Amino acid sequence: MRLFTAVTLGETLTAEAERGIERLRAHAPDAKWVRAEGVHLTLLFLGDVDAARLPLLQAALSPVGPRHAPFVLSVGGGGTFGAATHPRVLWADVRGDTAALKALQADVARVLEPLGFTSEHADYTAHLTLARAKKPRGDAALLACARALATESWGEGRVDRLVLFESAGGRYTPRLEVPLERAGRLPDA
Repeated sequence: MRLFTAVTLGETLTAEAERGIERLRAHAPDAKWVRAEGVHLTLLFLGDVDAARLPLLQAALSPVGPRHAPFVLSVGGGGTFGAATHPRVLWADVRGDTAALKALQADVARVLEPLGFTSEHADYTAHLTLARAKKPRGDAALLACARALATESWGEGRVDRLVLFESAGGRYTPRLEVPLERAGRLPDA
């Protein structure tokens, strides 16, 4: 099974992201757009994992929730990754309590490292992937999307759980949900 850890952004922000994605899709109809119901912020991608390891993942991730309080994030603006003239990825900017998000991501990375899972990036940068170019050399149409996205604000969402998702056929199925239960906010690490 192909697994990753993530947080979701609540129903209201997810619904607004769905509307925003539909508006942007008109600018780049050939791009591969994320499904709005799958909107999430990946914390750590685990890759292909044997189902027999799920109990180990559960044991490692379950203690993370009580160490973190729920927090609020917002989404607005954004940009692209890839070549300046033919970007490969369109993303929306994540704002709000990003320090709490980074602390959660670092904790997840720390507890999963002994199980052989390591972060792809040295420094976690929160962003919401919206679309990917289908062509390997990118899609210039994503530039128009980034310009339109610059003035967008999709509101706020409450992050109240850590989720271990399975990815199969473009669909994300929760395999474990860990509520964030700490009262108040964690001090900066």
